[in-house]
Amino acid sequence: MTKPNHHIFADGELSRNESTLRIDTLDGETKYLPVESVDSLYLHGQIDFNTRALGLLNDHGVPVHVFGWKDYYKGSYLPKRGQVSGNTVVEQVRAYDDKRRLRIAHQVIEASIHNMRANIRYYSSRKGDFSTTLDKLSELKERVTSTETIDNLRAVEGNARKQYYRCFDTILREPFALERREYNPPSNEANALVSFLNGMVYTTCVSAIRKTALDPTVGFVHEPGERRFTLSLDIADIFKPILADRLVFRLVNRQQITVDDFESDLDGCLLTEDGRLTVLQEYEETLDRTIEHPRLNRKVSFKTLVQTDVYSLKKHLLTGEPYQATERWW
Repeated sequence: MTKPNHHIFADGELSRNESTLRIDTLDGETKYLPVESVDSLYLHGQIDFNTRALGLLNDHGVPVHVFGWKDYYKGSYLPKRGQVSGNTVVEQVRAYDDKRRLRIAHQVIEASIHNMRANIRYYSSRKGDFSTTLDKLSELKERVTSTETIDNLRAVEGNARKQYYRCFDTILREPFALERREYNPPSNEANALVSFLNGMVYTTCVSAIRKTALDPTVGFVHEPGERRFTLSLDIADIFKPILADRLVFRLVNRQQITVDDFESDLDGCLLTEDGRLTVLQEYEETLDRTIEHPRLNRKVSFKTLVQTDVYSLKKHLLTGEPYQATERWW
């Protein structure tokens, strides 16, 4: 059974108290958090912490994801690897440099487009006629296998995402509207919600990759660069439609989130603290949802599904066994 994530929103101090974590908030409240019960720790408030606390988190392999002003993702503290494998890193880099890169990128983009199309198919007839978009996404997915460069592959993926986002305004309950995808800063409520959840999917993938010997900085679709985990970006593209976009539709259409849960600041639109709490609670419940996995022949949570995808990639790199990029089947 996977362990839950833990989110700290209060301002205060995180410290070590013998073999557990202690949180002292500026409001004078003290909480103790058994570190062995935490999968990943998310710091949303202004938190001071010291090396003793980091050492305890490191001993238990708990990554810490840090969010700054208005919950913009700032970075992650990743514990020392529980699994160290020079062979895995060497094979990952070799795959990046040889023909395997394109094949892996094909599978990532095919799965991403498949999962976008699954969302549109679900809402077709429920919210409108999306047959043109469904046909276009099928055509783009078929085009992936004949695309021979990474740049052109990214163009196919970008085209698919543009087609996909055009359906959001029909699916979302008024007054929410995406209009066009803008994220730096988000221009309206729908963009703010998509951006916030995309960031959560990214950190979920960072945590999953850290449990393996894979190097998160070496991706296959996104180019390795400074200050970003490109493999996490690759895996996140597969899971955004499943974990983020579907939740956006549910939160808005069931009116669990309203425009009152957003505020405008510095020409951008962001979730309020109450809005973030609501979204995060629903996101964590989504990660804990289970489905029957046909290949594993057992029920797995969505969080485990992300981990399974990463394990499949690692196994492919080491043994040549086909990589099974997750395509929604349920």
